[in-house]
Amino acid sequence: MTVPAEVVFLFDVDNTLLDNDRIEKDLRQHIEHEFGVENSDRYFAILEELRAELSYTDYLGTLQRYRLLDMCDSRLLMLSAYLVDYPFANRLYPGSLDALGHARAMGKTVILSDGERSLPTPEGSTVGTMGNRRGPGVDLHTQGTDAGQR
Repeated sequence: MTVPAEVVFLFDVDNTLLDNDRIEKDLRQHIEHEFGVENSDRYFAILEELRAELSYTDYLGTLQRYRLLDMCDSRLLMLSAYLVDYPFANRLYPGSLDALGHARAMGKTVILSDGERSLPTPEGSTVGTMGNRRGPGVDLHTQGTDAGQR
C-alpha cells in the first residue's frame, strides 16, 4: 500500500496575494509629493538597479543606497518611516486571506516571495524581516533562503 503524498499549496505574493503595483504607485505619489518628481525618479531608478542586482524588490535597501547619494537630506528619515509604517496588510487582494485559510484547512500552505521581507500574515501582523518565517499554519519562503530548512 502506498502512502499518499502530503498536499502542499503554494501561493505567490507579488500581484497574486498582494497588490504590488498599488504599493509602488502609493510610494511614487508619496515621494513626488514630499520630495519632488526628480527625487522620485532617482529613487525608482535606484530601485530598478537594485532589483536587477538582487532579483527582488527591496524598498528599504533602495532608500539606503539613495541616502548614500545625499547623506545630508534629513527628509529621508521621513521616507524611511513611511516605508516602515506602510499598511501592507491593506494592499492584500480581496479574498486572499480566505483563500489561504481554505487551503490551510486542506494541507500545508506556503507563501512564496521573490524577496518581500515584510509581509502581512493571515492574522494581520507582520511576518519576519528576513528568511523563512512561519505564521500560524502558513510558511513563508523568500528567494535566497533554503526552503528545505523546515
